[in-house]
Amino acid sequence: MELLKTLILGSGPAGYTAAIYAGRSGITPVIYEGIQPGGQLTQTTDVDNFPGYPEGVDGNALMDDLRKQAERFGAQIRTQICTKADLSQRPYTLTFDDGSQVQTQTLIIATGASAKYLGLPDEEKYRGIGVSACATCDGFFYRKKTVAVVGGGDTACEEATYLSGLAQKVYLIVRKPFLRASQAMQDRVFANEKIEVLFETNTLGLYGEDGVEGAHLVHRKGEADERRYDLPIDGFFLAIGHNPNSEPFREWLEVDEIGYIKTQGQTPRTNVSGVFAAGDVADPLYRQAITAAASGCKAAIEVKNFLDEHDL
Repeated sequence: MELLKTLILGSGPAGYTAAIYAGRSGITPVIYEGIQPGGQLTQTTDVDNFPGYPEGVDGNALMDDLRKQAERFGAQIRTQICTKADLSQRPYTLTFDDGSQVQTQTLIIATGASAKYLGLPDEEKYRGIGVSACATCDGFFYRKKTVAVVGGGDTACEEATYLSGLAQKVYLIVRKPFLRASQAMQDRVFANEKIEVLFETNTLGLYGEDGVEGAHLVHRKGEADERRYDLPIDGFFLAIGHNPNSEPFREWLEVDEIGYIKTQGQTPRTNVSGVFAAGDVADPLYRQAITAAASGCKAAIEVKNFLDEHDL
């Protein structure tokens, strides 16, 4: 069985940055791209908030640049998806979707977190041209426009509040007759004149020619006084949560109630020696490309120190 010094799972900003730092430190990292090669940024058109691109950059172009930089420093990139992990003893054994197995002395888990969607075909149709799961990433493109946020928890209220500083009008579409957010967050939303909460409302679909121009909504779906109508909007933001891609590791690693991998203090160390977590799979709070890249840097430095300490 192949034995590696370090293996990186995931090819988003965290994975590629870890590979760049590992390669420059003399390690030859192997990256398994995972379920979404290039990570979530490949689903984004323009990225304006990643340092070094004063005119912004296409998400796919940004990830292609990071990939080329990782390859420049010796990263070997493979396409398989990890389906099972045995972290009971080092070297650790990983199994992939093609049945192959690899052992590694150190492991960086940078598998990310997948945004939850409503499951509407229109979400895929308009993704990147009106549909987004990140207000911080894409809110700038909706300055002085009208947007809608779906969700009733703290995240949805935070997204709506953030967007209200950019957009002229924000609708908060809430399936239930109440908000699940903390009272302080609810008070902030209700006090904001730019935010209008649409309770007991579901989204049936979206419409528009070259992008989102509106949403098909239903109030009190299935009830006697059900009312269907169209709401003109320019942007549609999902804020109903994320699923951290940590399933193969939960038997061995400490995770929170949602599944985000817990790390120790300001480090990317997990509860298993030699195993590190970077990027959105360990970050339920920020979920930004730049913070993911920074954690990938930290993980690679930790790997180098670990290998040196254990004379591997």
